[in-house]
Amino acid sequence: MTRKRVLFLCNANSARSLMGEALLRHMAGDRFEAFSAGTEPDRPHELALAALEKQGISTQGLASKPLEAFEGEHFDTVMILCDKAQQACREWPGGCEERLFWDIRDPRLIGRPDAYEQALQEIRRRLVLWLEVASRGDLAR
Repeated sequence: MTRKRVLFLCNANSARSLMGEALLRHMAGDRFEAFSAGTEPDRPHELALAALEKQGISTQGLASKPLEAFEGEHFDTVMILCDKAQQACREWPGGCEERLFWDIRDPRLIGRPDAYEQALQEIRRRLVLWLEVASRGDLAR
């Protein structure tokens, strides 16, 4: 069985998209290859990494990457996690079967110590639902 490829995008690729990448690997890594990138990449935020580690999710190999690193590549799903990335990526420069927009608030701008954990939980809730729908689609084939 070929694993489906999923790309998570946000502005800085320092928190939300990295959390999406790590979460999908943790939740369904046997079925999906997860990647992440940013329109204006920064380094991984230490509070995002701490929120993942607190939940027992591996942060090994997580690194901020520019969107250009994936240009021309095909993904089954591209998940855009912020409005700024949505504006920059109206058309994915590679092929994709599904493009989703989940506007997750930027935890860097919230200013509360639990903001990263809240963003992680929001991404997890949406991934659980998306994985259930994706599983139904696989069963119908």
